[in-house]
Amino acid sequence: MDRQLTIGPREIIYKLQQYALLVRLNRPIGIFLLLWPTLWALWIAAGGQPDWSVLLVFITGVTLMRSAGCAINDFADRDIDPKVARTRNRPLARASITPREALMVSTVLCLLAFALVWLTNTLTVMLSVVGALLAVSYPFMKRIHYLPQVHLGAAFGWAVPMAFTAQTGKLPPPVGWLIFIAAVLWATVYDTMYAIGHREDDLKIGVKSTAILFGEADRAIIGLIQLVLLVDLILIGQRAVLGLYYYVGLCAAAGLVLYQQFLIADREPQHCFRAFLNNNYFGLAVFIGIAIDYAARPSG
Repeated sequence: MDRQLTIGPREIIYKLQQYALLVRLNRPIGIFLLLWPTLWALWIAAGGQPDWSVLLVFITGVTLMRSAGCAINDFADRDIDPKVARTRNRPLARASITPREALMVSTVLCLLAFALVWLTNTLTVMLSVVGALLAVSYPFMKRIHYLPQVHLGAAFGWAVPMAFTAQTGKLPPPVGWLIFIAAVLWATVYDTMYAIGHREDDLKIGVKSTAILFGEADRAIIGLIQLVLLVDLILIGQRAVLGLYYYVGLCAAAGLVLYQQFLIADREPQHCFRAFLNNNYFGLAVFIGIAIDYAARPSG
């Protein structure tokens, strides 16, 4: 009781800082990687004019769910992170917060995101349950199989069908599921790049990943997935009847793919991490192409 009474503003601020580090607010790259396919879907579902309330719900929801995912990920890895150099300074790993606090933060963020979904429609609420299950189960997949990156893609990509239902009130048409597939392929690519950089650590602690599964063929398989991703994006352009500006954006994205392959050529961890970060520009290039293509169309 005496200890609780001594908690002052500095202690509260410190604890809030630890929560912010837990959910990686200092590293927003994950928010952007989740956001871009969501925006692709919203713009195409709305013909370039998304409902601004829906847009605000999804931007906020993406931020909340990515943050919740980081918290549950650290809870799942609480016995592993202290043993690995790159993760031992995370708040839970160095015991500046407790496992119970991490679960509390994740739960509160998930509930806030779920409350936002209730501002849309019943179908979107129903789909959000699937999305929540994918997000919560992802951190545990690295102990079960060698494709946690694909599971991450499904968790990130599930915002795509939700965006279509929120905007249109109906299940996505084929183009929506093509965007979902693109999100899964893309997440597999960038998270494998990230995993290559810490493959040795994962092997030591017994964590599975596509980087370990692919082995020496990692760059070739990543390149193949990137090629399939670009083909999928072309099919999306055809289905959505997108024009020149979209394909200019795809050309820029293809150039970034080549640059990423250059970066991971030596499999050096810092270069692989740069390739991972560079995917933010890939997603942005595709979105700019979509947004300009719709904006350039004659009104009426």
